[in-house]
Amino acid sequence: MSDISAGKAPARPASAPQTAPTSLLGALEVDIRFLGMIGALAVIWIVFDFLAGGTFLTSRNLWNLSVQTASIAVMSTGMVLVIVMRHIDLSVGSILGVTGMVMAVFQASYLMPAFGFNHPMVWILTLVVGITLGAAIGALHGFIIAYLGVPAFIVTLGGLLVWRGAAWAVAEGKTIPLTDDNFKLLGGGASGSIGATWSWVICGLAILAIIFATLRARQQRTRFHFPLKPVWAEFVTAGAGCLAVIAATAVVNNYTLPAALARRYAETNGIPVPPEGLTISFGYAVPVLVALAVGIAMTFVTTRTRFGRYVFAIGGNPEAADLAGINTRRITLMVFALMGALAAIGAAISTARLTSATNAQGTLDELYVIAAAVIGGTSLAGGAGTVAGAMLGALVMQSLQSGMVLMRVDTPYQNIVMGMVLVFAVWIDTLYRKRFK
Repeated sequence: MSDISAGKAPARPASAPQTAPTSLLGALEVDIRFLGMIGALAVIWIVFDFLAGGTFLTSRNLWNLSVQTASIAVMSTGMVLVIVMRHIDLSVGSILGVTGMVMAVFQASYLMPAFGFNHPMVWILTLVVGITLGAAIGALHGFIIAYLGVPAFIVTLGGLLVWRGAAWAVAEGKTIPLTDDNFKLLGGGASGSIGATWSWVICGLAILAIIFATLRARQQRTRFHFPLKPVWAEFVTAGAGCLAVIAATAVVNNYTLPAALARRYAETNGIPVPPEGLTISFGYAVPVLVALAVGIAMTFVTTRTRFGRYVFAIGGNPEAADLAGINTRRITLMVFALMGALAAIGAAISTARLTSATNAQGTLDELYVIAAAVIGGTSLAGGAGTVAGAMLGALVMQSLQSGMVLMRVDTPYQNIVMGMVLVFAVWIDTLYRKRFK
């Protein structure tokens, strides 16, 4: 026995963390698919900038691109959970349409007469009503799917038709203009932006958050004896994130108000105009900040909560999750209710950007949202997907559309390209799962 004991290898001290992989991508812990999407986005931007005569990669177009992406990005974060659970939601565009119409009608017909022009309670109650309605519609879909056993495809296809008709019925096909200026800030524009100073403040806070998250993650790995990334890899990943934030802030601050609008803005706010003129930067748009806040919150939900772990467990193996004691029906209902609430937030952004609610609002948005999630790496087989990937997928989809608009491509041809991109993304997902799963 003594000889056997002496031949054993000495045990590794509990306090010594394991070493990380030595390969470049392994050390950086970069998701290959996410890195590929960033490369594809860069190629798309460069190609469209060349074909559009240098008008794509301008501060003005990139700022508008970020605003146009906001509502789709918000909804794509919820679609990730739906698809991860092996379901689909074809009704999000119609939910956007009906909640946007209800919010506009409720604001113009009830809140404005009750509280007065631009009262703070007007925009607050408008949002509360819209989000509550969206969550209720999503919960209804989830109940039918989870407790009545009707497939999600059929339920949400029916919802697409029902809620599109309901959007028309609310105002009998009329366009309802918004009346509250505070609510319109959610749509962006000159008033719906925070300016250069506050944009740099947010940039600084974001950099501090990246540094804190990096140090915190390393501390947790050390605490639980997980493999540590090399120090140089920590610097590279954190530095890349900080540089991306700084570059984005510089771009949005480089987009300035035209001289006439800047002069009018200065006169309205009592700002003196120097002889050489006044330069006023747009900075980050409010809808973009809302989308980023939703993305951060949804990332936390999916990666740091029991609910998020249950969603991915159900998507990975529904039968095993059910046997493990997870209430799959309740989680399904909650996921669709969350999807409805996020569609309502998207409706608020879209309605504010248009300054009115129309019957056609949100048409085909369900396809853009599904495409954004799939392009972002969410597997249609379930069990895999990221919020950040879906939001990047939304930016890819909107970049394609924006570039084709600059090139004066007709809408039918835009739809052809979008459909081809969606099929290509699913094909890539199939090849990836066969290769790495």
